Amino acid sequence: MITHRLAYRRYALPLRAPVRTAHGVWTVREGLIVRAETPEGQVGYGEAAPIPGFGRETVGADEAMLHKLGDTIHAERLAVVPSELGALRQALAAATGPTVGAARREHLPVAALLPAGRDALKRIEPFAEAGFRTFKWKVGVGDTADEIVLLDDVLARLPEGAKLRLDANGAWDRRTAERWLGRCADCPIEHVEQPIAAGARQATDLLLGLAGDYPTPIALDESLVGAGDVEHWLEVGWPGIFVVKPALLGDSAQVLERLATARARVVFSSALETAVGAQHALRTAFAWAGDAEVASKPAPVRALGFGVWPLFADARFDGPALAPFVRRQDVDRIDAEAVWNALS
Repeated sequence: MITHRLAYRRYALPLRAPVRTAHGVWTVREGLIVRAETPEGQVGYGEAAPIPGFGRETVGADEAMLHKLGDTIHAERLAVVPSELGALRQALAAATGPTVGAARREHLPVAALLPAGRDALKRIEPFAEAGFRTFKWKVGVGDTADEIVLLDDVLARLPEGAKLRLDANGAWDRRTAERWLGRCADCPIEHVEQPIAAGARQATDLLLGLAGDYPTPIALDESLVGAGDVEHWLEVGWPGIFVVKPALLGDSAQVLERLATARARVVFSSALETAVGAQHALRTAFAWAGDAEVASKPAPVRALGFGVWPLFADARFDGPALAPFVRRQDVDRIDAEAVWNALS
């Protein structure tokens, strides 16, 4: 059993621009970078960056657990970290475990993230000129009627053949969701993310009902906090898309194996983490076999939800530069130690 020396640093990093979602305005990202070193001097890094509103895990709870673990970590002590602290479990596994499996591709497409409201219209043309063909628009932030009217303008500005995703972040009630999905049925909408809040009463029944009643695919996001949530939705036969944030999954390898076995439709997404967590998450995406029937012939991967950079006011913490595609070599070039040193 290998025992690692364990250290961590907490961060509170101002965002380059506020992020507006149905949950409010986000201006600072908080999290923890963990560092593990073997007696032979091999060093690994991981990141615990729970998202407020995704489950009950907090940075404070993660830090308290790390304080309890002390300055060493091995497999048995890792097992005492509760499953509710999925982001921390993932961080420790990344820091102490082997690198994610071999990449199946050299590059993957990326979706461009559009801001909420009319500001989205200003960003479409520059993204389109840069080569983006998948766009994700934050909705559920303003007045429903105004946003539905604005949808026509957003669609009209997209380049030919482009795909649009809508992300409601659980902002809608059933009636509002039905109104939107009815409108989307006649539009080139790739999918609608989390129309109903994960914690809503009878959320499972509501989401399953909406998925069965409307042709536009629905994607689960906030409903997938960790391994237990993924298993729940597989058991109930979720017919839509799974938006997977590897940073939150706890045991991502096991979860992704279950999704692959079920031939689930998966979109890999950022948790607005630093370059440390992004490197692990993107390597996971590159290793994904896709939902093809034959693993040796991986299906095309849906555009990644990693069109978030430049994210931080201090660019040293950003992942790969924003582009229509992310290259595996750019992910491999991320220097986790540089991020660690920048927090000193």
